[in-house]
Amino acid sequence: MKEEYIKWYSPHLHRDVQMLVFGHSGYPVVLFPTSMGSFHENKDMGLIGSAQWFIDEGLIQIYCPESNDKQSFYNKSVSPYERIQQHIAYDKMICHELVERVRLNTPQAKVALAGCSFGGYHAANFAFRHPGYVSHLFSMSGAFDIRSFMDGFQHDDIYYNSPLEYLPGLQDAELWKMGIVLGTSNWDICFDSNLKLHEVLKQKNISHWLDVRQDRQHDWPVWREMFPHYLSTIKFD
Repeated sequence: MKEEYIKWYSPHLHRDVQMLVFGHSGYPVVLFPTSMGSFHENKDMGLIGSAQWFIDEGLIQIYCPESNDKQSFYNKSVSPYERIQQHIAYDKMICHELVERVRLNTPQAKVALAGCSFGGYHAANFAFRHPGYVSHLFSMSGAFDIRSFMDGFQHDDIYYNSPLEYLPGLQDAELWKMGIVLGTSNWDICFDSNLKLHEVLKQKNISHWLDVRQDRQHDWPVWREMFPHYLSTIKFD
């Protein structure tokens, strides 16, 4: 399996960003780490290995950027306003420095997004904010409300980064073209959040799959089962 380490200076984050890329060709899949995770976390925890067949066959390339959570949501040394601005800078970095480049490798100029736990939030929030760039969303045990990080602070930028709040009002036609999977389990600490997002999508008549695994924990073993299953739903040309 081809593995490439990439490091560049991000004008949006004003710091160096690191990323691993797996595969020699194929559909671009941007895979976010969990809370405060590093660019190599998904490799270290076996998630990349679970998708090795797709990578070796040249069906997908997986892009694993680092998170910005330590500077944004988990940074209690700055104000809630600065936390959300740091997240917005990360969103711009992902959009303009990564997705807008790799999406050109697909016929429809879109990418697939995936992530586990808080990475599932990042994948879903980006997908819903930029549906014209996203063909597939695979959220595994994601949570979709960021209010708990904001200490009661109210601001439009918080609202427009909380999918459970802004998604009901969106009318972008690209949302109805997206392949969406919400993976969870009945023991998942994020089970209720997934049910809420499922209800929003159902009310909007947006096609999706709520995949509820039975008696599984919010942890890597079930995510390693989910990820290759969800990748198999991509219609490879």
